[in-house]
Amino acid sequence: MKAYDVIIIGGGPAGLAAAASARRNGIESILILERDRELGGILNQCIHNGFGLHTFKEELTGPEYARRFIDQVEELGIEYKLNTMVMDISADKVITAMNREEGMFELQAKAVILAMGCRERSKGALNIPGYRPAGIYSAGTAQRLVNIEGFMPGREVVILGSGDIGLIMARRMTFEGAKVKVVAELMPYSGGLKRNIVQCLNDYDIPLKLSHTVIDIKGKERVEGITIAEVGPDRRPIPGTEEYYPCDTLLLSCGLIPENDISRGAGIEMSPITSGAVVNESLETNIEGVFACGNVLHVHDLVDFVSEEAAMAGKSAADYVQGKINRDTKTPDVKIVATDGVRYTVPSVVNVDRMDGDSIVRFRVGDVYKNHYVSVYLNDERILHRKKQVMAPGEMENVVLKKDQLAAFDGLNTITVKLEEA
Repeated sequence: MKAYDVIIIGGGPAGLAAAASARRNGIESILILERDRELGGILNQCIHNGFGLHTFKEELTGPEYARRFIDQVEELGIEYKLNTMVMDISADKVITAMNREEGMFELQAKAVILAMGCRERSKGALNIPGYRPAGIYSAGTAQRLVNIEGFMPGREVVILGSGDIGLIMARRMTFEGAKVKVVAELMPYSGGLKRNIVQCLNDYDIPLKLSHTVIDIKGKERVEGITIAEVGPDRRPIPGTEEYYPCDTLLLSCGLIPENDISRGAGIEMSPITSGAVVNESLETNIEGVFACGNVLHVHDLVDFVSEEAAMAGKSAADYVQGKINRDTKTPDVKIVATDGVRYTVPSVVNVDRMDGDSIVRFRVGDVYKNHYVSVYLNDERILHRKKQVMAPGEMENVVLKKDQLAAFDGLNTITVKLEEA
């Protein structure tokens, strides 16, 4: 069985950044396992711009952003296997994988970084009544068909869900000559970035109907039309609010799910809110030496933050292999409590002795909040009180926990992140 110091599952933006970081932190023996035919992950089909403003201080398309990291991986001489599917990870970090050339094989890792990304919710998960005619696509599938395969899914389009991919595809389909009739969103707020609503919908006079959902799909062989209706606070359709749109295509952009099937099989503790792993300040899971980063951990809004988080996971994995992570801690693990409008935090637990400097805590809110404060409490003492004009579920927020401040606090047993009214 071939052995590596660090094996990274996934060759998208998270896996690439983690690999480069591990190499720069002193690890020579690294392998990336990627199930697709090329590195870069989902960025290869994201041909719009808006990437890289934080990381490279310039605006790049998805393939350009991916190429920057692929070049780094190749310049650093990091080994990778393409068209390789990981089937299983054992508790002692033996990875079972398969590809066409080698068949099924096993690899031993000292540390594993999970960077598998996420997948879209399917029609089956949405319980939309009606037949299953041709013309229903996830927004990501439509994006791949248009941008990579050169195939136009349809000409008259309705989009369900206002996630970022759906918003971007509303603009993309318009560019290609399609008519986007409406974007319907079940929630009373959009799931995407504010800039995407402005640049992809408002600029092209595409209506966004909040608190609406699809209640019927007309057509047996091919989609002929879509009926949407307004929903009440209980998310149930309100009778009498139905609207019918003739169309030949329905795109679904109803959220992303971290790709964690093999993580669950390995016995990794999962968060019921993010559907990603529960991690500590080093992005380490409950299995020692197994780390997670990027969209497999929690869904990010910007790829720049994926790369930043992945670089930290790469450094943590390198530290683990080199024995630099402090296991003989004199302080207990401290749980980070998300409450009062904060849905979750990543990480969800920290240990001051293990912290390698200050720790970024990322979180999302559960509703749209205006003129609220983000507050952080150590036990009952408030240490941060920062006003935000607007916070929305589609945009990730963060706070920084300072190691010196935590270390100086006597008897610390909980850290609370919450929203407070101005």
